[in-house]
Amino acid sequence: MILYDPNGQDINQLIVHTHSVDYTAMLGKIEALWHRDVPATPFDYTFLDEKVQHQYQSEITMSHIINAFTGMAIVISSLGLFGLAAFSAEKRSKEIGIRKVLGASNTGIFRLLSADFIKLVAIAFVIATPVSWWAMHRWLQEFVYKVDIQWWMFGLAGVTAIVIALFTISFQAIKAAVANPVKGLRSE
Repeated sequence: MILYDPNGQDINQLIVHTHSVDYTAMLGKIEALWHRDVPATPFDYTFLDEKVQHQYQSEITMSHIINAFTGMAIVISSLGLFGLAAFSAEKRSKEIGIRKVLGASNTGIFRLLSADFIKLVAIAFVIATPVSWWAMHRWLQEFVYKVDIQWWMFGLAGVTAIVIALFTISFQAIKAAVANPVKGLRSE
């Protein structure tokens, strides 16, 4: 291998593609050739995967920050939904008591309390889907290589939101469904 530029200009960078397993020996040979053919320029090397990793470091850092804030947002919204479910169950305690006295099952009471919150989550999903598609589409336009946004990604997000909402409100809904109806009817 001879290091030269056919146009007579100095070489200051060289990309080497190799299948070598012994990188130390390979780098030693390349360094010897470099010092022989380009003695005025110091030999400094980096691996291409490290350069690519460095280019995407800001995106990786941003993804960690977004994941952390997403987790906090999910926890805060779940706490809010939990409080709203507790308030709703308390406010509807007489209605639940009357329904239970008239023969409503625990499953029916659970569905009654859960349906309102699932409707709210579905409305929020319908509003958030076009906004998030637009934001992701704009962000992905900055990359040369990008993935296409598929419909199933939004479907998975919607199902996940409903599962998290059901998990959050299930404690209060089950508590209200198994409560003694007399206690709910007696309280003022």
